[in-house]
Amino acid sequence: MSKIAQPQAVHLVGSVPLENGRNVFEMSSSILGNHLHRIPDGETNERTNWIAWQFQLLDNTPQLDRVDQSDSDYGNASPQVRLRKGVHPQDIELGPLGYSAAAKASYATFSKLKSEGKIPAHCRFQVSLPTPLAPINFYVVMADRAAIEPVYETKLLAELGEILAAIPASELAIQWDTAVEFGILEGVFPSHLQNAQSDIMARLVRLGDAVPAEVELGYHLCYGDSGHKHFVEPKDATHLVNVANGIANGINRPLNWIHLPIPKERDDEAFFSPLKSLHLHAETELYLGLIHMTDGVDGAERRIKAAQSAVKQFGVATECGFGRRPADTIPDLMTLHTAVSQPIN
Repeated sequence: MSKIAQPQAVHLVGSVPLENGRNVFEMSSSILGNHLHRIPDGETNERTNWIAWQFQLLDNTPQLDRVDQSDSDYGNASPQVRLRKGVHPQDIELGPLGYSAAAKASYATFSKLKSEGKIPAHCRFQVSLPTPLAPINFYVVMADRAAIEPVYETKLLAELGEILAAIPASELAIQWDTAVEFGILEGVFPSHLQNAQSDIMARLVRLGDAVPAEVELGYHLCYGDSGHKHFVEPKDATHLVNVANGIANGINRPLNWIHLPIPKERDDEAFFSPLKSLHLHAETELYLGLIHMTDGVDGAERRIKAAQSAVKQFGVATECGFGRRPADTIPDLMTLHTAVSQPIN
């Protein structure tokens, strides 16, 4: 029996590499149902590699031209786009981003399974969306990022509006995936931002406030997972805590959860010490992404113990989504979550 106090509840970040959303809903409910507050659709098929599918949208936009080079060397650097000569940003006509269509289709499956008793009644449908900075930073040339970012954000928020109109608020949870921001804050991603810290916080608060209070809201903070590697190894949790506090203090609605990644190698109290300065409101669930398949229960419990030196109440998760794992490992990975956490009361 574990000698540590087990965390309560489990969070699934988003991606789960199964065949389709139905399989994700059924497997998650079967293995983790009484440990989960929310269930995502797994971001399957074309969405499996996070935002990679958004490049094709940008590349197909008539007012943008492809540039076969990239100023990012993280992961597999892709081509980028730029404004076509003589085109003004207000003339850009982006096609459907695909997030609304995917969410509506997946919710239909979720709702049917829930009505059949195959999804726990308390679970909400979770939609994970990238912050606009992610596709802009990876897929737009530096000179045009400031011009194109507001166009993309407007389009993404319009698709959020379609999701809100189609799915009952009492059934819905929205998560903003926040990763590129930490590459900028750590100084490893070139950026068009004038003041990284304040500009990032203003964007994250604006995105949070776009979600009505009746819909649950969370943020997944991330240091990347391309090739199972971070874009930089964080010295400690300082940047994570600063951003989490900024969101909690800045938004004008409840923050239902926040997820922080924990590197596998960090089971030392020094990494977790900044969490002593984490100031979340009572309604906010904290999830620490400290589960790693490669060192199982023992590794998770070492990191749980170290985390408890700084913060007492939290749930557990992986650092990032499951999307880059072989599908046949997913049942064991989900079971690992249950081994180190308590069911929801």
